[in-house]
Amino acid sequence: EPAAAVCRLNGDGTFTLQVGAVDLTGTHTTLAMIAAEVLGVDPDRIRIQSGDTENAPFAGTSAGSKVIYTVGRAVQAAAEDARQQLLELAAGHLETAVADLEIRGDEVAVRGAPARSVSIRELARLTMRYGSGYAPVYGRGRSAIDRRSPAFAVQVVKVRVDAGTGRVEPLACLAVQDVGRALNPAEVYGQIHGGVVQGLGRALFEQLVYDEYGTLANASLMDYGLPVAADLPPIEVELVEVPSPHGPFGEKGVGEPPVVPTAAAVANAVADATGVRVSGLPITPEAFWRAYREQQG
Repeated sequence: EPAAAVCRLNGDGTFTLQVGAVDLTGTHTTLAMIAAEVLGVDPDRIRIQSGDTENAPFAGTSAGSKVIYTVGRAVQAAAEDARQQLLELAAGHLETAVADLEIRGDEVAVRGAPARSVSIRELARLTMRYGSGYAPVYGRGRSAIDRRSPAFAVQVVKVRVDAGTGRVEPLACLAVQDVGRALNPAEVYGQIHGGVVQGLGRALFEQLVYDEYGTLANASLMDYGLPVAADLPPIEVELVEVPSPHGPFGEKGVGEPPVVPTAAAVANAVADATGVRVSGLPITPEAFWRAYREQQG
């Protein structure tokens, strides 16, 4: 979806990003990192302000492995606009050319002449004084990415199958995924771990059970089967980085792809261990034995 963002300089020398996306799984942290990278400042100097469609720039849906891919590109453009305005402001104040300036931490300085510098905070104050001839720094950015950057995920699962009960126990999982570029590696690893856990839930636990009257028997989390920590194997994650030409700094969506291959990998592991091909989910002991009997004829 298209997206827009605003990056403005505050009176204390910090920057505020205005976005319409909610903080989904830590996306605000990554958006702040994108702006900080463009502006050349510490991420702690970036504040995120989000709002609804009446008060914030359009951002589309905060879901679907697309927030950083789309809103992040708008934030990148807004930060680039704000950076250019900041350098032009400093050039006028220091009486030099924009091309001769660089942003270093909390100040703008002339390359090769560090004594000729001005703090970003002072530049902000210049734009907020009564009668000032300097306009506020207010960067705007937009994106309308109409090309996808597919992510690719491969998983290998090791299982143990109890021959007496048909219970499948996952022992280990390796998840390898092309993430474009991991802008916030800790968040990316967390997303992939979460996706694998969801995939294991789909493969071995989760199902809606109805009684003979058509009433849902497991309608609450007290009854619905979900994997807990004791059910999970060690999960190893390896990142492959093939940058996207469209996402900010090469980023691709990472949240949903790791959910896709897990169940198939578990079913393949069960077939490899027992020779029994279970074609439905979840692979419960009952489902395993039904498949076994059908295979035996």
